[in-house]
Amino acid sequence: LSILLEPIRRDLGVSDTAMGFLTGPAFALFYTCAGIPIARWADRGVRRDIIAIGLALWSGMTALSGLATRYWHLAFARVGVGVGEAACSPAAHSLIADYFPPERRATAMAIYSSGINIGIMAGFVIGGWMSDAFGWRSAFSIVGLPGLVLAVITRVSLREPPRPAHSASARSERSDFAGSLRLLWNLRAFRHVCLGAALASVVGYAFLTWNPAFLERTHGMSRREIGTWLGLISGLGGALGTLLGGVLADHLGKRDPRWHVWIPSIGRALSLPCLVLFTTQSDSTAALLWFIPAQIFGAFWFGPVFGLTQGLVPPSMRAFASAVLLFVVNVIGLGLGPQLVGLLSDAFGARLGVDGLRASLLCVCAVEIWAAFHFFRSARWLVLDTSPRAT
Repeated sequence: LSILLEPIRRDLGVSDTAMGFLTGPAFALFYTCAGIPIARWADRGVRRDIIAIGLALWSGMTALSGLATRYWHLAFARVGVGVGEAACSPAAHSLIADYFPPERRATAMAIYSSGINIGIMAGFVIGGWMSDAFGWRSAFSIVGLPGLVLAVITRVSLREPPRPAHSASARSERSDFAGSLRLLWNLRAFRHVCLGAALASVVGYAFLTWNPAFLERTHGMSRREIGTWLGLISGLGGALGTLLGGVLADHLGKRDPRWHVWIPSIGRALSLPCLVLFTTQSDSTAALLWFIPAQIFGAFWFGPVFGLTQGLVPPSMRAFASAVLLFVVNVIGLGLGPQLVGLLSDAFGARLGVDGLRASLLCVCAVEIWAAFHFFRSARWLVLDTSPRAT
């Protein structure tokens, strides 16, 4: 959606605030609310089937987005995409935790999470080229329809492993929803990790959503140029950072498990100056060059955080723990990040014109410091909260 933000906004005649709602709360609210009950189902049901159903739903609703003729039509389609995507990650994280032992989990989660970056690259590149060639409506159909085929392939080919044997205590901890939430709340390291990941996502989603509009308004780049460059940088740079963060966490974590949260904290600290320099450059080439390290360092947290979450809880709660993490991350990150930039851009625009968007992105950069603090703070509780039975 982000690469198509400007043509959609102009075609539908809406404000930056309205587009911020479309990319943020309209998706995040249903994505997060649907994630918890679907995760409870995944902790008991066939995770392969849940992933396939979700993939079919979000792909179909993506394709239907191209038929929208009014703003609320597109908002409805975004809700469907959010519900479909809610089915994937909690079930996938639970599967991966059964596939791999704890000492390899951060790397495995990083490999899975790098799919986000590859998808962003494909979305930017295909969306930018298709929008210029055929219009934004065709771009949605071209991206969405292949997912329906992939859903069938997923259903018939993905292996559903046997679940680990549950101890009596694990069975009791999964007995009710409130009890599961209490267990997670009592894990102080998990609380800080959730907040760190959520605040990192405020920055990540804000730049992911508004970068195309920023480059088009401020630097006069075409959507084809923007899609190609942002696709390559976000895809390859983000994938490299995701993999590097997971590998470093697994390697250094053998000596001290706190590296699983120190790595994300270091990543936030390193990405901050790169984002500021990206936003303030007057030359588009210089800006894009600074965005490369920003993407690499900014993606350090995915593998360590998702892998760590699976090790903090019993096997019977893995999908649920991932869903709670994603709930916090997306309510705060996706729900607030794009919307905040849209609101600030409209507010600053009266005085700054096209630089209103630049000013709003700079304001959001400050959240990186807050995110780094929570990741670093979680290290204090990590050893105490790591349960030997949660393997």
